[in-house]
Amino acid sequence: MSGLLYLIPVAIGLGIVGLVAFLWSLKSAQFEDLDGAANRILFEDEAPENENSAAAAASDPVADNRPPAEGPPESG
Repeated sequence: MSGLLYLIPVAIGLGIVGLVAFLWSLKSAQFEDLDGAANRILFEDEAPENENSAAAAASDPVADNRPPAEGPPESG
């Protein structure tokens, strides 16, 4: 029974901390754009329209590490 004297105030304190965190998130507009992150993941950005952007994309080091399109390289 004496354990409840410690556990009940701790539970109430954690509940208050959770409520304060939730109210802070509402006040700071954390839930305003719920669809924005999902759309950024699902839909790609538009293709670059000018030549400078295309040249920068062609020199991208990540693009250089792509596997070959046809298959394994032929041994000589």
